[in-house]
Amino acid sequence: MKQLRKQIASGKLQPVYFLLGPESFLKEELTGLIRARAFTSEDEADLNTSIMYGQDTTLGDIVSRASEIPMFTERKLLVVRHAEKLRKTGSTKQQKQQHEQFRRYCQNPSTSTILVFDAEQVDRKEVQKSPWKELKPYQHDFPKLRQPDQFAAERAESYGWEFEPEALKTFSAYIDPSTREIAREVEKLVMYASSHRKRGKITPNDVYECVGISKQYNVFELEKAVAAKNLRLSSGISLMIMEQEGQKQGVLNILRYLSTFYLRIWKMHTPGTRQQPLSETAKMLGMYGKQEYFAKNYLDYAARFSLQEIENGILALRRADAALKGLEPYADEKHLLLRLMQELLNQK
Repeated sequence: MKQLRKQIASGKLQPVYFLLGPESFLKEELTGLIRARAFTSEDEADLNTSIMYGQDTTLGDIVSRASEIPMFTERKLLVVRHAEKLRKTGSTKQQKQQHEQFRRYCQNPSTSTILVFDAEQVDRKEVQKSPWKELKPYQHDFPKLRQPDQFAAERAESYGWEFEPEALKTFSAYIDPSTREIAREVEKLVMYASSHRKRGKITPNDVYECVGISKQYNVFELEKAVAAKNLRLSSGISLMIMEQEGQKQGVLNILRYLSTFYLRIWKMHTPGTRQQPLSETAKMLGMYGKQEYFAKNYLDYAARFSLQEIENGILALRRADAALKGLEPYADEKHLLLRLMQELLNQK
């Protein structure tokens, strides 16, 4: 993806792009970059950019529009959104003719048109068929984000800033793990940090101030309290988090974080884990980049919990999640949270 962005930023534009996958924000951003490099001004871009939608158009319509010569500029931009929903009209023979027209276009695309296909998801079997197989040379995949912390670190780096390990851990735990949300919040963080110093690192304090997280009552302090099996402290911190973040949202954040916590200490019980290098342990735990700094904590955490305690904890978290989704009854969020803490720490 970095290489593709560099090519576009340098002005090396291709006649066709096939953007495939569920990460709509990154596809929109890349399309915006193509648009910015294709035209000399915003007015020129507005006049020569056309948006088509798969559910409202056919392959024949696309080939026809893409083959048209622009009136007042060297090229035009044609974007087909929701391309996976392309309409199929006419007889089988007519559809075959359209597929053949599209195949010929892809083999020899117009030099005066930049055609961008944006598809959210296409079945694996369908990708091997027309029209998708014609787009294979132009395909760029945008799978669902799997490493939010790494994406946040790279996003900050693009602005010339670097997260401190604790700051990245804090940020990743409290931000919705979507590229759109992370990009927005990183931009806010960079603006905040820039108002205090010209360059350097994003600190935990920057995150606390900008994202609005308490320095005393947050999921990291809760992690320490749960790891120490301190029921009173765990209950108090979790209630404060719920108070600060809203009842349901606060409980959801706690569930998400502690689910990751328990799954990680469960993985640490895998035979041979303690003998492998810390970098391999971090990779196994899904910790990348600066998050590797905290992998060693889980060596200690795992020693405090038996496999039975971990299993009970994961089941308790699943029950609480089911209750929040309306699948199990509960009195209120406060009662649900306190019951969860008792179940996690085996004190009933």
